[in-house]
Amino acid sequence: NTLNLIKAMVAADVRQLVFSSTAAAYGMPEDGIPPITEDMPKAPINPYGASKLMSEIMIRDMAAAHGLNAVILRYFNVAGADAKGRVGQSTPNATHLIKIVAEVITGKRDSMAIFGDDYDTPDGTCVRDYIHVSDLASAHLGALEYLEQKPGAEVFNLGNGNGFSVLQVIQAAQQVVGREIPYQVQDRRAGDPPVLVADSSKAKEVLGWSPAWTDLEQIVASAWNWHKNPAFS
Repeated sequence: NTLNLIKAMVAADVRQLVFSSTAAAYGMPEDGIPPITEDMPKAPINPYGASKLMSEIMIRDMAAAHGLNAVILRYFNVAGADAKGRVGQSTPNATHLIKIVAEVITGKRDSMAIFGDDYDTPDGTCVRDYIHVSDLASAHLGALEYLEQKPGAEVFNLGNGNGFSVLQVIQAAQQVVGREIPYQVQDRRAGDPPVLVADSSKAKEVLGWSPAWTDLEQIVASAWNWHKNPAFS
């Protein structure tokens, strides 16, 4: 489908593309190398990451061959909701951690699972980089401005640059709602890296972008405000 889209763009003389890629393109980073920069090895370990990386390669090749301008944005863990409550994550079967936490709080789930508490991290649970969806949106605006000036294809990581563990997310949610969130520790899932944290300095320097939502409790609170409001969720 990506190839079909690019062919249609060439045929219609549409020259600019912003592509949503993923940190899953990096696969399982080697121990000791976070934060992750754009030039680190790409070795996806699941079909989602592999398909995104394949699309990146096609976009780069088509940019070189046909003069397309493209910005490829590798998202880390997107979280939160619009501060004004206009939009939020409503995907029914989403597996994002903060959404699962919200579903436990609202009673849609009895409890939640933590997959492994024996990783080489401060509290034993996986560490991830959570970027607020509003910061993601502002990065896209910066990407569009960049496309007006720069030819070719360029890749940028989008993350907060801060890593938070699964337990830290649960604790932040408990602070926001003022009550305990039940969970059970289960076995590790195959293919879960201990730590995934972005180095987004390239996006900051080149796109002039910087995340405004850096506090974990604020990110969780924005998601909770969306999920608890029946008019929007």
